[in-house]
Amino acid sequence: MSERKFTEDHEWILVEGDTGTVGISDYAQEQLGDVVFVELPAEGSSIDKGAQAATVESVKAASEIYAPVSGEVIAANGDLADDPAKVNSDPLGDGWFFKIKIADPGQLDALMDEASYKSYVEGLH
Repeated sequence: MSERKFTEDHEWILVEGDTGTVGISDYAQEQLGDVVFVELPAEGSSIDKGAQAATVESVKAASEIYAPVSGEVIAANGDLADDPAKVNSDPLGDGWFFKIKIADPGQLDALMDEASYKSYVEGLH
């Protein structure tokens, strides 16, 4: 069973077994505006929870994407190099950034489920 969890920095991770697919929330892409460039982590690199994993640039600003958990990057979404607008059009699907082999599944416990994240975002307004 897959489960999507969220961070307070508006990243999401979709967990399937010991692999997580990471992207940014719909709220985050709305705040960024039109995404024009995405810098992704290198496959095979290790990332610590909370460390900068990727960078996204929009017409408004550049923003860091942080790793929601520690692990090894096993895939990067190369489609974003040619079509960074996928982050805007499908942030929870084709606009994913990278896949990570989760080193410590216990780190997922600190993340929010979808309902908690929705409440968190509503509290930001």
